[in-house]
Parts: sequence; C-alpha cells; structure tokens
Amino acid sequence: MEFRGRLAHALKGKPKRRAASAAHAFAWPRLRAPRLLRRAYTFLIDLDIPRGLGSSAAAALLLASVGYGVVRGGHGPEIAANVQDLCDTLANAAGFRIAETALAGERELPRERILADAGVTSRSSLLFFEAADARERLLTNPWIVEATVLKLYPSQLRIEIKERAPFALWQRDGRVTLIASDGTVLENTVPRRFAGLPLVVGKGAEKAAPEFLALLAGHPEIAQQVEASVLVAERRWNMRLKNGLDVLLPENAPAQALRTLVELDRSKKLLTRDIVAVDLRLPDRVTVRQSDAAAAAREEALKAAEKAKKKKGNEA
Repeated sequence: MEFRGRLAHALKGKPKRRAASAAHAFAWPRLRAPRLLRRAYTFLIDLDIPRGLGSSAAAALLLASVGYGVVRGGHGPEIAANVQDLCDTLANAAGFRIAETALAGERELPRERILADAGVTSRSSLLFFEAADARERLLTNPWIVEATVLKLYPSQLRIEIKERAPFALWQRDGRVTLIASDGTVLENTVPRRFAGLPLVVGKGAEKAAPEFLALLAGHPEIAQQVEASVLVAERRWNMRLKNGLDVLLPENAPAQALRTLVELDRSKKLLTRDIVAVDLRLPDRVTVRQSDAAAAAREEALKAAEKAKKKKGNEA
C-alpha cells in the first residue's frame, strides 16, 4: 500500500512539472524582446559620444551633398580652376610668381603656343605649377617629340623641347597635310614655306615615304623631275613627273627599275619624248605608251609609208 501511494504521488507530480516547463518555454520569447530593448537603451545611455561629433557629421553630409551636386552639374573643372586661381594668387603674393620662363629647342613653334600648351599664364605661380602635367600637355602637340619642364625656385620656369622636322607633304582623299619622317601629321594645312617639300600620295604613303624618297634621292636627275610619288595599294610606287609623264615602278627591285630609267633617259632621251607612261613593272621589258597626238601622228606616218611603198611597187 505504501508503494502504491508513492507511485500515485509520483504520477500526479509529473504532469505539473511538464505544464510548468511548457508554460516557461512559451513565455520565454515574450520576455526576451523587452530585455533586449532594456540592454540597447542602457548602452545608448552609457555611450560616451565625443563633443562636436554631430556637427562634424552634419558638415560631412553637407559636403557630400555639395560634391554630388558638383558632379551631377558638371561644375568640377570650373571649381578646380577657381581653386587653382586662389592658390596661385596666394603663392604669388608670397613671392612665388613665375617671373621668367626660359625656352630652349623651339624652331617652328612660336613661344606663345608653347606656353599655352604647357598651361603657363600670367597668373601661374611656380609653387602650384605641376611640371609633370605640363610635360604631358606639351607632348600632345604633334610638333614636340620630347619635352622637359623644370621649376627653379623661387621664380624661374625652364622648358626644353625637341621638335619633329617637316619631311614631306601627304595627300590622301584630296587633302594635303604636312608630315614628319615618322608619319606624324604636323599641320592639317601646308604653310607656304613648306610647299616645296616632296609630295607623297595614297594610303600608307606617310609611313613608306622615307625609304622610297631616300631611294629616289640617289638619282637626282630623276628626283628633280618628280612632282608626286604615288603609293599604289600600299605595295608599289608610281611617279608623276612635272611634264605629266607617269612612271610605273615594280613592287620588287624598284632600285633596279630606277637605274634602267636613268640609262634610257641618258641614251634615248626617253623622258622628254611625246609619251604619257613608262611601265617598268616587268623586269625583262620596258613598255611605253604614247600620247594621243603622238599615236595619231605615228598612225599617219605608217599610212603614208604604206602608200609610198605601194606606189613605188606599182611604178616598178
């Protein structure tokens, strides 16, 4: 009986503990949120915020807003120029004005253009003048192949350049430009003083010209008669002489073809005859095309010779 009483007591006690445990488990999520809020509130109360942090944050937000507006409005270069002017004004007042600008190496470029390309103005100060940036700007000028910019404190700026030399005139698509020996276009129009330079024509002629013109210079009696050298299909050259005669050179061995042309002109006065073209493209023969007038005169001469021959035969 005592055993049964203990067992009944145990069975009656277990559901109560389960109910209490279940009630505790159900209540826990409802109690945890207020606890976290209390901890967060305590953390904020105890947090030691440095003095002036709010003002700094407001200023940063204001600067960010202004910067965004500058970028969106495209006012960056204008603002940078204004800041540069302010810095230059202060530096000039402190004795760092560019009082002297020494140039070296200029031949074709005027002084004003060099200074403008370098970014030197009457307001520029030596202290805030960026020599590396000035050099990069100078090298964008097609005339300038090398540039050095030196700042000599307190007030002197030195600019040394090396210019490309005008080499030839290049015609493409009906437009004539002035070029250097490396093919760089120096001017989109030809100044009068360079009008006597050799004229090369065609796509790729600006790059191939140095080699061909050097070859042509070895035969001055031909070179002085050439009005234009025409690159055909970027492979071979034709020469248009000043008297309108065209000379067709081969793709391979053009030097030998030029020697043949010189010999024929010396022995046969070929280049002064009434012809319009000399074809030297085949190594074993020279083909000559007469002008229309010369061809007509030759035809008449042949007919006259034929008639005379027939008449003489009839008389016999």
